[in-house]
Order: sequence, then structure tokens, then C-alpha cells
Amino acid sequence: MSKFARRFLLLFVLVFGISAAVIYTTVDINTLQNLTRFHPWSLLLALLAVGFGMFFDGSRLMHLVKISNEKITLYQAVQVIFGNYFLALLTPGATGGAVAQVMFLRHAGVPTGKAAVLVIVRTLLSIFFLALCMPFIFLHDEGIVPGVSNDILMAVTLAAFLGIVFTVVGARRGFLDYVVVWIARRLHDKKRHQLFGLYRDTKSAISLLLGAPRQMLVVFLESGLNLLCIYAVVPCLLLGLGVTDADWYTVMGRMIFLNMLLYFSPTPGGSGIAEGGFVLLFAATVPAGTVGIVAVCWRLIAEYLPFLIGFYYTVTVFGREFLRRY
Repeated sequence: MSKFARRFLLLFVLVFGISAAVIYTTVDINTLQNLTRFHPWSLLLALLAVGFGMFFDGSRLMHLVKISNEKITLYQAVQVIFGNYFLALLTPGATGGAVAQVMFLRHAGVPTGKAAVLVIVRTLLSIFFLALCMPFIFLHDEGIVPGVSNDILMAVTLAAFLGIVFTVVGARRGFLDYVVVWIARRLHDKKRHQLFGLYRDTKSAISLLLGAPRQMLVVFLESGLNLLCIYAVVPCLLLGLGVTDADWYTVMGRMIFLNMLLYFSPTPGGSGIAEGGFVLLFAATVPAGTVGIVAVCWRLIAEYLPFLIGFYYTVTVFGREFLRRY
């Protein structure tokens, strides 16, 4: 059995096991009654939301590539995005997603160095948008994390913003170079080279971000629209279950908060953490006995369906031989 086949089988077992466990532990006597009220049109609405999300994601990548003085088509950008979903879900911490993006960008004619920088910028813009949303979420949704006050969460958010500012200013002014060198001296050769490579690409990414502020503002707005459309899958599913009186600000805020955490998840594609976090955050919002089913449906539409499309594009572009090597 090839390495890819083993990873694919492990992922299938992991996803199936987590999904089954989440559903099994959350169903009750109300489940069937509430599911009979489900409106199938909400699935089409959810798929439409994902479609819009992918469009905005492709559009922002096209604009990013244009800012770097390269050019790709919308179709090529969409291939990059789906390729990211595919390899991210197959690797711990979604590390394969960055590799996939660079591979597809190289195939589209973007030099490797620029491709690596564009991948970092794309990720930074998404995280920055989510981070900007955090204060508004914590001010509105008291007790979003049981046992942790919103004051502490606000303090953590402020510390993160200060860290971002320090990184940007330090990289631009050069005094962060000394910190990186100090850390590098305490690492082995391989780790040292990786650190220097990452720092070089990060500095290039920051220069790209600050070098074209107007164009980057458009890309930032597209990043926000992309994420909001993807997260809108859950409100679509709730509407299908007949939930019309929910606090939609809170629903979207909790989706943003959950997905911010998933950026730092060590599991492939956030598997397990995503479903568990969803149950914790939305148990009181969805109809009784359906929170686990909604969690699994959300992941199927927003994560596993793009994964399968990414699998198709990867095989189409790079051939089956790539899967044997990966």
C-alpha cells in the first residue's frame, strides 16, 4: 500500500469515527422529530454560499498574483484553492495545504519564490480578518468560552495584535533580524535553514502587503467575504431546521471564533476539534438532538466536498504518479 493510500485510509477512518461519535453522543428522543422538519432547499443554499466563498477566494488570489506582477486565470486560482483543501486535510496541522498552493501556482507559471510569499500573504490576510472580528465578538457574546471571562479573551486578542505590530515593524526596521539570529543559533542546521527561509518569505510577504495598500485593501475585503460565505453554511442549515429566531450575529461570531482556533489545530483539517468545538458552542442554538448532525453536515459541505474536488484537480493536473510519491 502506498504512502498516499495509507494516509487516505487513515483520514477516512478518522473522519468516519469522529462523525459517528459526534452524532451518537448528541442524538436523543427529539432527533427524528426535528429532522422531519428539515427543508432540503437549505442544502442548496449552503452549497451556493460555499460557491460564492470559493469565487471570492479565487478572486483575491488572482489580485494577489497581479500585485506580484504575475498573472493567473480564475480557473487556475480555483485549482490552487481546492488543492489546498485536499493536501491540508491529509497532513497534520494542515501543513500540506501550503505545499499544494505552491505546487499549483508553479504549474500556473508563478515562480517558486513568489508563490511561497503569496501563500503566506493569503494566510496572513485571513488570520488578520478573523483577529479584527474578535473584539466585536467578545463585546457581544458574553461567556463564549465556558469558564473563561471575555476580559481575558480581549486581553489575549490585544496581545496578539501587539505581536503582529511588533513583527511587522521589527521586520521592516530590521531589529527583528537579531531575534531570529539569536533563536537560530540554538537550533540544528536543518531547523536553522527552515527558520531563515520562513523569515525571509515573511519579510517579503510584509513588503508585498505594505507595498500596494489600495490593491491590498480590495484583497482584504475579498478575504472577509470569502470567509463569511463559507461560515454562512451553518446559518443555512439552521434555517433548514426551522430556526428563524436565532441571534445571527452570535451564530456568525461563534463560527469566526471556532475557525480562528482551527488555524492552529494540530489535527488534519482540524478534525475532531472542529466537531467538538461546534457542539460546545452551538448546543443551545440548534433544535434538540441535532447539534452533532449539523456539525457533520457543516464539515461535509465546507471541508470534505472541497477536499474531493481538490483530489480530482490534483490527479488531473499532476497525475496519479504524484499521489504515489506523496
